[in-house]
Amino acid sequence: MAGRLKLRRGTIVAADPLLVEVDGERRPAWADEVLLGEMREGDEVVVNVAALDLGLGSGGFDVVHVNLTRGLEGKGVEGDAHVMKLNYTSLQHPVETEERSGSNPRPSASCLILPLHGHLAPAVWAIAQAAPGLRIGYVQTGGGALPASLSRDVAALAERSLLAGHVTAAPAYGGEREALSVVGALDAVDELGWDAVLVGPGPGIIGSDTTYGHGGMAALDSAHAALGLGLPTAISPRLSASDPRDRHRGLSHHTKTVLDLLLAPVDVALPEDQLQIAEELQQFEHRIHLAPADLDGYGASGLPTKTMGRTLEEDPLFFSAPLAAGTFLASRGL
Repeated sequence: MAGRLKLRRGTIVAADPLLVEVDGERRPAWADEVLLGEMREGDEVVVNVAALDLGLGSGGFDVVHVNLTRGLEGKGVEGDAHVMKLNYTSLQHPVETEERSGSNPRPSASCLILPLHGHLAPAVWAIAQAAPGLRIGYVQTGGGALPASLSRDVAALAERSLLAGHVTAAPAYGGEREALSVVGALDAVDELGWDAVLVGPGPGIIGSDTTYGHGGMAALDSAHAALGLGLPTAISPRLSASDPRDRHRGLSHHTKTVLDLLLAPVDVALPEDQLQIAEELQQFEHRIHLAPADLDGYGASGLPTKTMGRTLEEDPLFFSAPLAAGTFLASRGL
């Protein structure tokens, strides 16, 4: 049963970082300014307070729903866009999409499926180190945060010209380009000029402490989309040596579930020192590969080295997995 929106009026008391005063309390907040427009000190806003009131870790802030002071002047997108994202919600907006029309040759890029957003930067960095000049694109899926503008990792990678592009596939929105489905986004990679494509959720993965009720299940649909198009498909496994939750220590149950439910074999890359996990993966009918993971190089890169409150030094295995997966992808002779 869905609950009603928990909306409250507030006033912006600081713009960077964003703070909103609600009922006399100053609360951290976030606003998708791409969708809602500029936020200034003194603006009257309506915020969704549900996540902060619940004390959620990754989503522990209020989210601005509308800026009542200056947010009612938006004119929408210009041009012929008429397909809606966030359709039939109060935040629906028209977009131009990347899906190709007609019958076209199948795409040829290699595809790496990510279990969560924290794998994006290490995997991209590893590919760029092993195969300089390779054009790497990112397709953002559901399973985590939907707004593209929430990702600091994408901004950091783009600033360094490590990403050739960013497509948000429904229900995600706000990327450089839009697609209504993951398979539609993947079908367009050749026209986008990408040699390799990484597919995974935005930050703040959803979890409910159940077998199937978590954002990691987006990887199953993404892998099937890539396999259906005939793309060489690899999975970056979620690993951890120090996650406080047993179900995520070693090989996470998120990855185990996806590997168990996949309808066709994929490549699974592991850090070359993880022989025990490689043996554990023998129960699944997938192709296991061991690859190097340059933790020192990545640690010195200046890219994000913290995940869920843990640093690279505190949980090197978490970062080793996407580094090995990126190195493997680059070694496929692209």
